[in-house]
This record gives sequence, C-alpha cells and structure tokens, in this order.
Amino acid sequence: MYNWVLGWADSRHSGWALFAIAFAESSFFPVPPDVLLIALVLGRPKKAFTFASICTAGSVLGGMAGYLIGWGFWEATQGFFYRLPGLTPQAFDAMSVRYDQHGLMIVFIAAFTPIPYKLITISAGVFQISFLPFVLASIVGRAARFFLVAWLLHHFGARVRPIIDKHFEALAMAFGVLLIGGFVALRYLKH
Repeated sequence: MYNWVLGWADSRHSGWALFAIAFAESSFFPVPPDVLLIALVLGRPKKAFTFASICTAGSVLGGMAGYLIGWGFWEATQGFFYRLPGLTPQAFDAMSVRYDQHGLMIVFIAAFTPIPYKLITISAGVFQISFLPFVLASIVGRAARFFLVAWLLHHFGARVRPIIDKHFEALAMAFGVLLIGGFVALRYLKH
C-alpha cells in the first residue's frame, strides 16, 4: 500500500490523490498521507503549502466522516473495531472517561502526532463530543502537522527527508509534549 500511495506522486491527479488519501486515512485507511505529501513537496517545492492545504482539507473532512461513523454507525461497526489489537470494550469504556476530562486535547494530540487519528475521530463521534470544537481541534492539529512537514521540506529540501522519515514519530511526540506542557504550565502559573 505504501508503494501504491507513493506511486501517485508522478500522476497529473496527484493533488486529488493526496486529498483522497488524507480523507480516507482519517477514517479507515492505514497509510498516512505524509508519505505522498513528502514526495509531492520534494518534487514541486514551490507548491509545498498548496499540498499542505490540500492534505489538511482532506484530512479534516475525513475526520468529520470518522466522527459520523462513530456517531451514527457505531453499533453496526464496533465488531470490526474490536478486532484491532488492544481495542477491547473495556479499553473503549476507559477512553470515555478520558474524553470527559480531556476531549479536545485528545483530538488535537491525535491530529498532530502519529497516534491513529482515525480511532480518535470515530471515538469522538461515539462519545458525542461537541462537533464544532472537534472540527477546530482537528483543523489546528492537522494543519500544524502537514504545514510543519511542508515547511521543513521546503526550507531544508531533500536532505531533511531521511530525518523526517526516521524520526517523525519522536519529533511529533516531543513537540506534542512541549505544547501540552506549555498549556499545563500556563494553567498553573495563572493560579
């Protein structure tokens, strides 16, 4: 699948492919759109931010579809999801408690980091967190992720690709931890 996604980089329909893959990945497809985004930005650096915008739009709309799956079709689809490793009814119930406490932060973190965003979009629909804040957290998180990748590749070119490929998860997690730590620090500094 990885090679199939990468194969779209040379197509004249690459922008539509990027949109479709970003959409699908946010609700059911396993390969992240970053693969195609990286190839497209390296191939056409002047369009880096156009590709990041396409990727963000597709991903956020796909996240809305994932929310809809969770909100309207959970009863019919939960058997499929419980076949995924580590996802049990008990784990899903525990997630409900986390959503009550940190719903939007969970959405933002998943939108930005390598945490499977599709599981978060679907569970956000199941737990019926507020839709508009869900969309806003998705926009901010996904845009931050895809524009960061596009900026790094646009600014540093092909020499940064191996670093992104090899360490993206660690870099995204570190940035996420720093961002959350900043919010926590601000909250406690106010009091």
